[in-house]
Amino acid sequence: MMTVVKHKGQEKHLCAEEISSMVLTKMREIAEAYLESPVKNAVITVPAYFNDSQRKATIDAGAIAGLDVMRIMSEPTAAAYSLDKRTNCVGERNICVFYLGGGTFDVSLVTIKDKIFQVKATAGNTHLGGEDFDNRMVSYFVEEFKRKKKVEE
Repeated sequence: MMTVVKHKGQEKHLCAEEISSMVLTKMREIAEAYLESPVKNAVITVPAYFNDSQRKATIDAGAIAGLDVMRIMSEPTAAAYSLDKRTNCVGERNICVFYLGGGTFDVSLVTIKDKIFQVKATAGNTHLGGEDFDNRMVSYFVEEFKRKKKVEE
């Protein structure tokens, strides 16, 4: 599938990998400016619901951007990696990570033992996400306000 973009009077046809590579190129430039050194390797996070072809397309986008994609990780799994440095637990830990993106709700079940992470399961829902929760909470509190203040429409 191609996306048609009009820019400076010209029409361009771009595939998803090309668009993603533009984003990754910009992110790489920002990282290089911050680190003051070249960035060649990358670990890229993707929504949990991404299938194999979407993950492969992300790897291809990284290659187009000049990156060696070392690993593709689900977003909630990546979030679990920060837990290892923040806790003092000893032994095996089972963690359920909820990731509320703008339009997705992703979950990973991860076991951590001796600094080794094992993803037990990961899943996502594209019809339930951060924006959905925000909208429902606003609606709920508007109704609560109306009820408490006895406001009628």
